[in-house]
Amino acid sequence: MKKSLLMAALAAAVVGGEQAVSTFTDKRDGKVYRIVQIGSQVWFAENLNYAAKGSVCYDNKAANCAKYGRLYNWATALKACPAGFHLPSDDEWTALVNYAGGEDKAGKKLKSAAGWNEDGNSTNDFGWSALPGGGGGSDGSFNNAGNGGYWWSATEDDASDAWLRDMHYGYEDVDRDFYYKTSLFSVRCIQNKEGEQ
Repeated sequence: MKKSLLMAALAAAVVGGEQAVSTFTDKRDGKVYRIVQIGSQVWFAENLNYAAKGSVCYDNKAANCAKYGRLYNWATALKACPAGFHLPSDDEWTALVNYAGGEDKAGKKLKSAAGWNEDGNSTNDFGWSALPGGGGGSDGSFNNAGNGGYWWSATEDDASDAWLRDMHYGYEDVDRDFYYKTSLFSVRCIQNKEGEQ
């Protein structure tokens, strides 16, 4: 989809008084997502909640999907974003984190102003609204909802692992780490640039 067509489908909105965002409707299921421009990038401002095979709700409860979005294994995450968007590469994540102040401080600016345990909420300066959706394992286990958020990148570390970013309630940083591709983590979609399919 060409960028001009995609942008024509966006409706202007305002969040947090001053942070201008837009909305995007996923034609696959009709869900509407807030999106926000940060620097030269356009991101979903909430976690993907598309019910692709290979995705689940935290603790297998629909209420958690409504709150945090779905959790995806890496293979599913690679193809889960709607047309016009994609799973961000490690480099695209780095660009976001750098724009938001670098690894040591970006979490404070990217985390939601509400929804984190232990008063771990932050300033949400850019309207990215990170929530602590936790994660899951291939064995059916779940952990850390309310305390930590984990988001896949499209970049492999090796045959078993892929890179991700995570944030936690008691810290201002954004961690870069890799983990098993079979694990279940959140997805944030980023808009394709002009000419990308």
